[in-house]
Amino acid sequence: MATFDDKLARLLMQEHAAGTKFHPLSPETGVTDLASAYAVQRRYVALMTESAGAPAGYKIGLTSARMQKMCNIDQPVAGVVLASRVMHSGVVLQARRYHHMGLEFEVGVRLGRDLPRGEAPFMMERIAQAVDGVCPAVEVVDDRNADYATLEALSLIADNSWNAGAVLGAFSKSWDNLEAATGIVALNGQEIDRGYGRDVLGHPFVPLTWLANHLAETGGALRAGDVVLTGSLIPTRFPKEPGAFRYGLSGVGTIELSVEF
Repeated sequence: MATFDDKLARLLMQEHAAGTKFHPLSPETGVTDLASAYAVQRRYVALMTESAGAPAGYKIGLTSARMQKMCNIDQPVAGVVLASRVMHSGVVLQARRYHHMGLEFEVGVRLGRDLPRGEAPFMMERIAQAVDGVCPAVEVVDDRNADYATLEALSLIADNSWNAGAVLGAFSKSWDNLEAATGIVALNGQEIDRGYGRDVLGHPFVPLTWLANHLAETGGALRAGDVVLTGSLIPTRFPKEPGAFRYGLSGVGTIELSVEF
């Protein structure tokens, strides 16, 4: 007999393939707490790796007050980024490949050393020492036309926190006062929003520390080479027409991407 997590993971695969509108999972499905939601996510990710490649890292969502307000969820969520979905500055995104594509402008980090789960719990100082690169990053999400009025954390988590890809800029080996870094987003040459490193729980390494401890508690671990998206500095942007985006993160670098329909 199929376990509840396998059953739901296969249902998610079918719904994504069919373009089914995102909907909350009822408690009757077996998703009743964080542990069961992440169990479904792990199985869903395992099924996706068959076509989308091995995990390349993680995303952390809902780390800023503006994002939590937008989604009406008051806690961070984690998801897995798969290798075939990692892209780089200059990429042209085809909106038609997604059901409802969103862009989130973030601070990306790369781990330079393992953080074994046996050494948890981790403090931010230890986490900072494990980071060997920081970059501007854009997460591509696909919310499948979700109704944000009914959105809740468990269903979002089960659906791999909506990750559909990551666009990475060049990694910088040095950074100062990352909490003060300004992220400016421009569309077709005009600024449309800005945020700051401090907007994600005070410092981008705070959600990174949360992720390291979350993984340790659930049987995983951050490893050298993992890339982590630490959360959007501004609310998600949903392109409605072709355009060129430029995202500059002061003291770190710039990333560019275009969207076509």
